[in-house]
Amino acid sequence: MSRERRPMPRTIEAGVLYFALVFGAGFLLGALRTVGLVPRVGARAAELIELPVMLAICLAAARFVTQRLAVPAAFGARLAVGLIALALLLVCEFTLVLPLRGLTLEQYLATRDPVSGTAYYLSLGVLALLPLWVSRR
Repeated sequence: MSRERRPMPRTIEAGVLYFALVFGAGFLLGALRTVGLVPRVGARAAELIELPVMLAICLAAARFVTQRLAVPAAFGARLAVGLIALALLLVCEFTLVLPLRGLTLEQYLATRDPVSGTAYYLSLGVLALLPLWVSRR
């Protein structure tokens, strides 16, 4: 009896892989930003410089994951990939990154720069929608 992969487990696998690629890249770029850019240009400018690079990485990761794992082009499947990645990213940020930085969630939200913080929050929405968008191109 052949065991064909069902769309939902493939979607979950794709969401986890998408998250891992984006989180790994973000972790590396964040370290480079903190050490290399922030002292030279300040936190806001450094975050805004990093943002388009991260969005390009997200786009490449979304394209790679959806093609490599043959995620169906259906709206629900592609949106699920992005939402899974977003959920995992937020869980990691709130349970790992904030404690490592010695911040509570309230402190983190209160200290976000209004410009780069807003751009970051918008980019999270883009992250969630990119797997859906790459299926439409």
